[in-house]
Amino acid sequence: MIRNWFKSGSPWVWLSASAVSISILLVVALIGLIAARGLVYFWPKEVLQAQYHEHAGNSYRLIGEVQDTEEIPAARLRESGVELPGDESAYTRYLVKTGNRDSLGMDFRLILPDFMTDIEYPPELMVVERREWGNLYGYLKQVKENGEVVAEGKAAIAELHKRLERALDLYSQIRHIEKDLIGAINYKLEQLRLDERRLDLDNDHDPAKRAAITTQRNELQSEYEALHKQRNELFPRFNRDSFTVEIMDGRLVEVALSKVVRFYFPNAMGVGGKIGHYFSKLWEFVSDEPREANTEGGIFPAIFGTVMMVLLMSILVTPAGVVAAVYLREYAKQGFIVRLIRIAVNNLAGVPSIVYGVFGLGFFVYFLGGNIDALFFPEAQPTPTFGTPGILWSSITLALLTLPVVIVATEEGLARVPRSIREGSLALGATKAETLWRTVLPMASPAMMTGLILAVARAAGEVAPLMLVGVVKLAPSLPLDGNAPYLHLDRKFMHLGFHIYDVGFQSPNVEAARPLVYATALLLVLVIIVLNLAAIRIRNRLREKYRSLES
Repeated sequence: MIRNWFKSGSPWVWLSASAVSISILLVVALIGLIAARGLVYFWPKEVLQAQYHEHAGNSYRLIGEVQDTEEIPAARLRESGVELPGDESAYTRYLVKTGNRDSLGMDFRLILPDFMTDIEYPPELMVVERREWGNLYGYLKQVKENGEVVAEGKAAIAELHKRLERALDLYSQIRHIEKDLIGAINYKLEQLRLDERRLDLDNDHDPAKRAAITTQRNELQSEYEALHKQRNELFPRFNRDSFTVEIMDGRLVEVALSKVVRFYFPNAMGVGGKIGHYFSKLWEFVSDEPREANTEGGIFPAIFGTVMMVLLMSILVTPAGVVAAVYLREYAKQGFIVRLIRIAVNNLAGVPSIVYGVFGLGFFVYFLGGNIDALFFPEAQPTPTFGTPGILWSSITLALLTLPVVIVATEEGLARVPRSIREGSLALGATKAETLWRTVLPMASPAMMTGLILAVARAAGEVAPLMLVGVVKLAPSLPLDGNAPYLHLDRKFMHLGFHIYDVGFQSPNVEAARPLVYATALLLVLVIIVLNLAAIRIRNRLREKYRSLES
């Protein structure tokens, strides 16, 4: 009976189903863990105030957020010289974010709750998010305008809200002038310099051309001076306001409002206020630029760079993989050479990704890019244009890395097209090329999309080769902007995978960066899922369209 059951194949079906189910559960659990660790980062935590008694008899006021807890063996604490109050085998230890790094020297402390007394959560405690030096915790005392006090006590909160809105509006105006308007002028001035340099290299002394360059340069200089004056007129108004905060050691710290992103009172927030703050922080995370060595702010440049690189890679790898597969399956004479090529393609799929990065750096960047610079951009020398890592070389490198996947998937799709379809098309008078273009390739398109899905899934998460051919910690400009030719394939870019590596392992403030690692990892997974779902939807529509032909 059991032998017949095994022969029927049912045990293997159930075993496969169980393996798939376990894999799905593990993936869901992993994503759930990343989401739980990452999404909690944006929720406003309550700020405690307590009296902390150190083992040496010293006592001080502690103000901060409890970021994490852990169990520490008592023996380990005693070895470090801590005098414990009891005989427990282990003690709970808090990681408290005290902020105020510019005043206190460090913004995280390891605290034993057994040494804390008078724990409370005053509603007056405020959290200030700054553009530099991280968070500031304390009590709002005064609001000042040009050094003169304009509000104190409870009235200071409303006044500070009003003045912060004004400061943020001025900040947006100044940033627009500096980055967008002046940045565009600087870009055009650099292009004029290169045009003039090219005339020198070509020994072209045409006075009309040089006069035109001079005229354009003078016009741009006039625009630059006007914008520079406009920006300088905004600065006194921007730096006008400030406020004072009493921090945990009792000192009064004056903070310029121009350095503040937001402030809030977490202990006084209701559920609605916390939800609003949560979504505000979440939107900032996906739409803003990073600050504080990538440990604060947003990661929009990394999202943009990741998606753009994957799209460029897809545009490059799909036609190359399809053409190679069509030649191997439809045109090449099957024999030793073709078998050798297929073996080479399969072996390429197993080559470590860092090897592709080294090849891309040596061949694409230094060889191709260097020659392109010598032929088409001599005026920019010795500064490289394409002879340096950039998003184009990153996309080509990852296209080469994922090419075997697309070739194999497309070949499988071509092999599944019935021979009768080809013969029927040829019998109706179509040429082989017409049969291939109008009948075979459309029916094999779902398999092509499958190969593209696998390529996207692998390429979006690759980091090692990108570190050599284009990705950077912080890119000053996006590869796509309003300056002609608008798409700048020579520029370096940010990537979510590299951002996770940089924040998690290269950050000067590891404790502050840890929650951001989980949040960025979750976002990378979501980006890959969205790209894959888009490709899957296209594949399913193609499959439905050509299902009648397959039958």
